[in-house]
Amino acid sequence: MQTFPPIPGFRAVPFTGVIYVMAEAARRGYRYGHPDWCNLGQGQPETGPLPGGPPRVEHVAIDVDDQEYAPVPGIWELREAVAALYNSLYRRGMKSQYKAENVCICGGGRSSLTRAVAALGEVNLGHFLPDYTAYEELLDIFKLFTSIPIPLDPASGYRFSADDLRREILGKGLSAVLLSNPNNPTGRTVQGEELQRWVATARDLQCTLLLDEFYSHYVWTGPEDQWSMVSAAQYVEDVNRDPVVLFDGLTKNWRYPGWRCTWVVGPKQVIEAVASTGSFLDGGGSKPLQRAALPLLEPAVALQETAAIQKAFRRKRKLMMKGLRAAGIKLDVAPEATFYCWGDLSGLPEPLSDGMGFLKAALDEKVICVPGEFFDVNPGKRRAGRPSRFRQYARFSFGPEEATVKTGVERIGRMTGA
Repeated sequence: MQTFPPIPGFRAVPFTGVIYVMAEAARRGYRYGHPDWCNLGQGQPETGPLPGGPPRVEHVAIDVDDQEYAPVPGIWELREAVAALYNSLYRRGMKSQYKAENVCICGGGRSSLTRAVAALGEVNLGHFLPDYTAYEELLDIFKLFTSIPIPLDPASGYRFSADDLRREILGKGLSAVLLSNPNNPTGRTVQGEELQRWVATARDLQCTLLLDEFYSHYVWTGPEDQWSMVSAAQYVEDVNRDPVVLFDGLTKNWRYPGWRCTWVVGPKQVIEAVASTGSFLDGGGSKPLQRAALPLLEPAVALQETAAIQKAFRRKRKLMMKGLRAAGIKLDVAPEATFYCWGDLSGLPEPLSDGMGFLKAALDEKVICVPGEFFDVNPGKRRAGRPSRFRQYARFSFGPEEATVKTGVERIGRMTGA
């Protein structure tokens, strides 16, 4: 591959893990929708119709007024709809209710997170290992705060209790903690009474929880014939005082990743700050798509979509778990949520026991996955020179259509000699 000298003033910006593996696959002939490939690496769900789900949006009308810029915090109607959905799902009968002023609409998940992180002050921010790959550059680009890693232990199934959280906050002087819940890549989920204790701990110690809840409708711990969701919104006492900031959007839970329509929910003061950072970071999201999103936020539509997701994705989850285990790949924990399996490759022969070696062999079989070391979030590469704790892991997605998942795990089985 031809290389060029650096251009003055610019630094080398690394790819996130998913983008890296997609670029490697593209070098071998992959393109989106290629029928010969099994993309178990991309972090998006299948986007077509599901049995029992609401009709998919196929056309978006654009009014004359929608040709204009959207307000940086989003159109008021969508902000109201998001607030109403949270109140309907999680806050019925509670005195403190979310309002439009508690919601900021953004142009994608990374945009939501970037706006919020850009508004942080000179504080210590805790983040977990492993976690979402894009956090790495996000936590390095803004220099006001200090990011402090919190390692999770595979031997304990990546569990982290509210008591553990309290010790970390007090011991490391944390003013904020960022995490994906449900966790990407492990699928471990803080929920129920434990999540209630997390929120209470944040309230008591005045440490803000920045909770990436993009997989909150992909929850597998409830009864198979009932939908289940998880959100810290259920345990917030005062929406304008409790230090809890939530991130979600149409990307995963409504299966419209291409819309780049997401939101931040939190105290009014935080939303004002997030809107302010958005004014210089991105200027706001797409006005026509925000308008088109309004019917999707109706509680009945959201619940119908969730029920369809959970029925279809439970089958794929079982299919992938069975196939990976048959191929000799261990799972430290069965995913409690998300559409990922976090595979331990250490029992495989070399070079398959290494995530990067496994990726190379998988690409030869036209299968894409993401090596585990990309989830060892390391802002600024401060741990450079040390081998990643997760170099013998890989993340596998059961987000694609069932036929793709089935073919993908069959190819992996042949690759490992299972």
